[in-house]
Order: sequence, then C-alpha cells, then structure tokens
Amino acid sequence: MKNNALKRIGEVNLDNFGRKITIIEYTDCFNIKIRFEDGNITNATYSNFVKGKVRNYFDKTVYGIGYLGKGDYIACIKRKATKQYNAWHNMLKRCYSENFQKNYPTYKGCTVCEEWHNFQVFAKWFDDNYYELEGYVVEIDKDILVKGNKIYSPETCVFTPHFINSLFIKSDASRGTYPIGVTSDIRTHNNKYLAQCCKGDKIISHYVGNYNTPELAFNAYKNYKEQLIKDIADKYKDKIPQKLYDAMYAYEIEITD
Repeated sequence: MKNNALKRIGEVNLDNFGRKITIIEYTDCFNIKIRFEDGNITNATYSNFVKGKVRNYFDKTVYGIGYLGKGDYIACIKRKATKQYNAWHNMLKRCYSENFQKNYPTYKGCTVCEEWHNFQVFAKWFDDNYYELEGYVVEIDKDILVKGNKIYSPETCVFTPHFINSLFIKSDASRGTYPIGVTSDIRTHNNKYLAQCCKGDKIISHYVGNYNTPELAFNAYKNYKEQLIKDIADKYKDKIPQKLYDAMYAYEIEITD
C-alpha cells in the first residue's frame, strides 16, 4: 500500500473537460487529494481520478458566473434543491440569463456582486438574514434599500415579504406615458386624470381621486402611496428587519419613477 501511495503521488490525468489533474496526496484508493491546473484542490477516489470524474468546486457552472465553492452548504438534498441554492440560482438567472431577460427586461443591466458568485458566501448570508412571516412568501429584494439599484449584494439586499415588495413595482411597460399612478379617466370623458394605487397587504387597487392635470394626480398618488408604505411598515415593524422598516419610512416617490 505504501509503495502504491508513493508511486501514485504526482500521477497526472485529464478530467472530463480535458484539464490536467494531479494527485498530491494518496492515503488509500478511497482517499486522495487532487490539484487542478488553477491550483484548487479537492478530495476524490482513485477510481474517479482515473475516469476523470472529479469536480472542481470553483468551476463557473451556473450561467458562466456562479460556482459552488467549498464549504458547509450543499446544492441538493435527496435530489431536491436547497432553499439557499434555489435563491442563489434564481438570482443569477435574473441577471445573466438572456432568455429570462427577454420576458423580464427590467432585469437587463442587473449584476451580482463578485463575492456572491460563490454559492458558499451567498448561502451564509442567506442563513444569517432569512426569516419567515406566516402566510406570506419572503423573497430577496435589491432596490428597496437603495432606490434604482441594479446590484445584488449584502449591502443592497434584504429579505422582503412579497406583498411589501409589490408596493414598489413600477410597471413601466404597462402604464403608458403618464406619471406613475396616473391614467386618463376614460370613465368621465372630461379630460381629467385618475390617481389610483394598490392598497394594503392584499394589494387591492384603490381609487385616490380625479384631477385636472397629470401633475395634480401624481401628487395625490405620491402622498397617498408614501403614507400607505409607512402605515404598512408600522403594522409589521416587529416582524420585518429594521433596515427594511427604515427604508420604507424614508422612501420617496418621484414623478420620474
């Protein structure tokens, strides 16, 4: 066994991608260490080394950006993706999948910070920040803390109940040429403008008022919506992160939104 170990240390093969792999430690046929060309090291069996079936955990296998890394977090349990991996994979998809962005163009130009390219780093942040709110889906948001932000990072992201996240959706593609919250009041045919917005945690459309100009309608919408956001922040103050509460209270709606 000792002779095999000495003989096999330094043995070179190619992995399934045609890259050189080298044995640097050999305990027995079930326990060896392999070094990849990029310097990364992993454990394997000698049989898998011979077959080239070894994984470099730093290969960027997810949208050419993300890699699993080495650590405590795994992608699947019994062939089912973990919640950390699902959140990470979906975040990368929003930023780097051309097919996804064809259907959701608002994500064009969005990126993920370099440290979160490593699944292990993101998963640790996930566990440190994730919470649940009974009856509601909680999801990662990148632009409530920093308005207009397009970078997913520890500094810019917060877990947010879906109904709160929905309060900040602007629906650019569907609202037409008027300011946010404003439409032409086709019901009255009197060239007036209607202000309306979603209301409360059920996100029900609410009539704010009917005004002579788009600007007056927008101001009414702005005042109503900003107060609504504050009211919901107060209602859930003890159930959401403090930084989310603070961001909701500080949020200002602009006519250019």
